[in-house]
Amino acid sequence: RAGEPQDAVDWVIPRVVALPGNAEEVAAILRMARDTNLRVLPRGGGTKLGWGNRPEHVDIVIDIRRMNAIVEHAWGDMTATVQAGCTVAEFQTRLAEHGQRLAIDALWPKRATIGGIVATNDSGAFRVRYGSLRDQVIGITIALADGTLAKSGGKVVKNVAGYDLPKLMTGALGTLGVIVEATFRLYPLPLAIHDESFMMPDIATAHRVLLAIQDSTLAPAAVQLRIMADHATLIDLRFEGVEAALVAQQHQLAELVRSTRGHNSDQITMPAYNEPAGVAQPTIRATNAIWQAREALWDSTNNSLITKISLLISDLAKVTALIERVCTKLRMEWQLVLNAQGVGMLRIDGANDEALLAGLIAIRQELASFDASLSALGCPPTIKSRIDVWGDPGDALGLMRRVKERFDPTRVLNAGRFVGKI
Repeated sequence: RAGEPQDAVDWVIPRVVALPGNAEEVAAILRMARDTNLRVLPRGGGTKLGWGNRPEHVDIVIDIRRMNAIVEHAWGDMTATVQAGCTVAEFQTRLAEHGQRLAIDALWPKRATIGGIVATNDSGAFRVRYGSLRDQVIGITIALADGTLAKSGGKVVKNVAGYDLPKLMTGALGTLGVIVEATFRLYPLPLAIHDESFMMPDIATAHRVLLAIQDSTLAPAAVQLRIMADHATLIDLRFEGVEAALVAQQHQLAELVRSTRGHNSDQITMPAYNEPAGVAQPTIRATNAIWQAREALWDSTNNSLITKISLLISDLAKVTALIERVCTKLRMEWQLVLNAQGVGMLRIDGANDEALLAGLIAIRQELASFDASLSALGCPPTIKSRIDVWGDPGDALGLMRRVKERFDPTRVLNAGRFVGKI
């Protein structure tokens, strides 16, 4: 069908939207595009379509949502193969029928597709225990830019034969091929879940507590730091397993937080435990809303910039101090949601786009002294047209360009959208 305004990608309306029903049709579209010098952009649920630089040109959008089947669930081997157009929520629902799951907390799971989360390597706070999505993809099928269908990996966790195409494609933003199927390692659904949130008196105390948690024998499934608009600072943890183990973990956590040294340690707000008389364990509870904090950063009518930030957790206090200094100078507000491995989202609210751009540039410049990076994900058009949203890739850019040239020499796929305008 013809492209329409609602199909626009960063204000670029495609000429055509194609809706293939299988991998062979995706490959046929790409062969035609290569032979006629057309530019192609893959699309799933569209939740992250604005991530990346503005495309140079879009002739064809390949909408993969018709390809939404679960190909195979080998529940005995704890693996599953699924087509790229299946939504994350639907995939999880089907896996849950056999007591299993994909151990991720992706953004907007009811709309986000499997192909989309793999292409963006969307991972949240659960990566502290289960790794990122890149660690859970064990096999992949892609349509290459010349129309070839390529497979790599396998259907069993220990299969490591061949080139590690799954890891290369994860996070490549669809610039090397169109993902049509993926195979994942799975994990059992936990028998019990318990969430804890601690209000911290300041960022320095939160930093000490995070480091103490990492150095302890605690085994949380997820750890998250939230610095809110009023600079209230919270640490969230999720524990999963059998109830008896959760009780021990809960009390060990409480003791660890109480013993955290520093003049503000006594100001840490501890969760209230509900232990009925004669019962050895607290009520197991899960508060899913706290794990949707990344999504909440996007819910704003303010003039905002949403960025992905990566840093060494040992530099947390210094990095947040520089963010505060820059934002105060430019009269901007900020919020941060960060997992325990130092990857998260930073939102900046400014009076206008010029202030946001100045803040982004200033923070990036100061982050250069740390092993940290800042990429603009939710970005006003006046800013996106003036910067590379990914920032400076450093020495990696040359290698990335050579990989792009090998996989897509005619630049059919997502031209200009990735790092260095690849």
